[in-house]
Order: sequence, then C-alpha cells, then structure tokens
Amino acid sequence: MKLSGKWLLWYVAIGVYAAFMGGVYYYNLFRWSYDEKLKKTTLDMVRLYTPTLVKGLEENIDVITMPEYDIVSRLAGEDTIVSLIYFNRYGQIRWFNDPSMMGVSYDDFVQKVSLPSDAISLAIRTKTPKVRAVPDHAIYDIAVPLLFRGEVLGVIDLQVSRAGIEKIVGTAMEKYAMGALGVLVLLGITLYLFLHWFVINPLLSLRDAIDSISFKNLDLKFAARRDEVGDAAGSLSILLAKVKNELSAARTRSQVIGENESRWWGAVLGSLLERSEGVIVVDEDNSVLYTTLPLPAGFAGKAHLLDVIDSRQQDLLRLVGQALEQPNRLIELDTVFRDQPCRVRAIFIQQEGESRRTIVVITPKGGQGGGSKSGQSGRHSVVVAVAAVAAGAFMLPFP
Repeated sequence: MKLSGKWLLWYVAIGVYAAFMGGVYYYNLFRWSYDEKLKKTTLDMVRLYTPTLVKGLEENIDVITMPEYDIVSRLAGEDTIVSLIYFNRYGQIRWFNDPSMMGVSYDDFVQKVSLPSDAISLAIRTKTPKVRAVPDHAIYDIAVPLLFRGEVLGVIDLQVSRAGIEKIVGTAMEKYAMGALGVLVLLGITLYLFLHWFVINPLLSLRDAIDSISFKNLDLKFAARRDEVGDAAGSLSILLAKVKNELSAARTRSQVIGENESRWWGAVLGSLLERSEGVIVVDEDNSVLYTTLPLPAGFAGKAHLLDVIDSRQQDLLRLVGQALEQPNRLIELDTVFRDQPCRVRAIFIQQEGESRRTIVVITPKGGQGGGSKSGQSGRHSVVVAVAAVAAGAFMLPFP
C-alpha cells in the first residue's frame, strides 16, 4: 500500500476515534450541564416562592391559602413539572394534581400513590433539599423542606421531567457531529495537501531521479532540498560517489592485474614454446589474457576467444568445450587452423575460488617446432604443467 493510502487509513481511524471519544465526553458534559441547570432552576424557583409558602403555613396550617394555591398552581403548570405534592408538617396534603387527594393524610396518600423515591423522607430528616433520579424514567424527584426558625412547616415535592434535556442534548450532539465532520474534512484536506506537496511529490521526484541514474556516470539528478527527503538524496549521492570510486578503483586494479598477468603468461610460456607455436590464455569469461596469435586488423580493446579463433573453426571450439567439461585434464586434437594442419592441446584449470583459466596450445605440423609425436607430447605436457602452476598463482589476488 502506498504512503498516501496508509496515511488516509490512519487519519480516518484516528479521526473517528477522536471524534467518538470527544462525542462521549461532550455528551456527558452536556447532560451534566443541563441536568445541573434544570435542578438549579427548579430549586431557585421554589426558593423564590418559599417565603410566601412559609407565611401561608404559619397563617393556616390546615388549609391552603390563596397565595399558596396560586404559587403551586403556577409551579404545576410549568412544562418541566410532571407532578407536584405539597403537604404540611402534619402530613396533610395541601395540594396535588388530583384534587380528591387534597386534605388526605400522608400515610393514606402513600397507600394510593406510590412515591418515585425517598427524596421526601430524606428532605424532612436532613432539613435540606434533596434530588433523586427516578430509575428507568427521565425524571428528577426534588423535595424541598419549608423551614421556619429551623423547624419544618411543610414540604413541596416536584417531579421534574428530563425529556426536554434529552431533546436539547440530542440537538447539541447533532451539531457536534456536523462540526466534528467538518473539522475532520477541512483538517484532512489541509494535511493531505501538506503530505502530497512536501512528502509524496519529493519522494516521487527522488524515485524518478533514481530510475534515471546511468551506470556510466552514477550521477543523481535531484534538486537540493533542506528537509529529510533532501538528506536522503544527499546520502544516496554520497553512496553513489563511493560506488563510483570503488568501481573506478576496481577497474584500475583489474587493468593492472590483467597487464601483470599478461606479462606473466608471456614470460612463462614464451620461454617454453617454439616461435612457430601459438598459445591462447583466457579467463572464466573467455576474455583473452595472453596470446601469441595475431588479432584481426584494426581491432582495439579487450579481445575475446572468438576474436582469435574464427567461428568456422568448429573443431577447435569443440575442443575448448570438452576441456571446460573436464577440468584439469589435457585434451588433444588434430585439426586445421588458419589453413595449416596442427595439433591443438587445451586444458581448463579449475581451483577453489572464482578464477578460472583455459590454456590452448597450437602446434603446426612439420617445419620448425615439429618432431616426433612422442617428443612433442612430452614437451607439451611439461608446458601445460608449468602453465597450470602459473595459473594457480593467479587464482590468488595479484599484487
């Protein structure tokens, strides 16, 4: 997968995770904030009317007064109030949604109407307002004791609906989701443009520059940059320069070794062979290391075996092939080379390491260099043995 695809997957995964965790945080924050606001608003509203309610309880503890009735009716008419219970310190119901319950004792009321929580008993016992969440219902049970000189004169209990809060929180979360999506898109576009412009494009340019490197000069054509991509290109340029120097040194060493080896073969074989005899020494690539045979007219550069032996000389080439198949064994053949009968001997010298040498000796029949067959064979056995020793020396790094 390309870098842009990996980045996109990581960005989407991290973005979705961050948006989800942020959504959980803000959802709980919204709920807590609106819940606290709802409870505080309800308590503040009751506290606002507390003096009037306490005054009514002082004036007539048994029957609700008109100011009290107006207040509780107004409170019960609020959108968030589901139910309201108002009773005095003797447990007598002064107001309820169901008028038939007014004047009923608290014990009889509890038998007919189940209370959602223990908020009323806790409020009376502690003489402080109590708020309880009703299980499985989006309702708060809020009980507020009405105190006068530290004594509880009555209690007003309100069941406050949280349905409006859920709606508000849902709307807020929808806005949050839209905002988070917008931020992720805008931020993603900005980051992708940055990634594409400052990372992907330079890397593609560096790739193209690497693809266009020529083995002739090993030069990296890449514009200088003052960033990590530029540092990578600089390191690659340094590596290419080192490779260029090593290749140049290797070519120089190879040339020197080749020249020294050519002189060595000339010194060793030149003293053992007749002038009329020809010799060819080739390496593992069949490149000519030394030969006494003339090269084609106008030839320049490093010679190959086929530059010395005409491709029409199939017998001679077959002899070389047989020598390659039978390392360290002398192979002989009578043939015609350059329109002259001759005897050809070849040996492929193979030792440990990568260096391989093939020696081919061509002896014309008759004239100078002739003689008995047994004498020639014995002498050339000596020649090949000495050549083998010489070749063995060149299996080692040449100084």
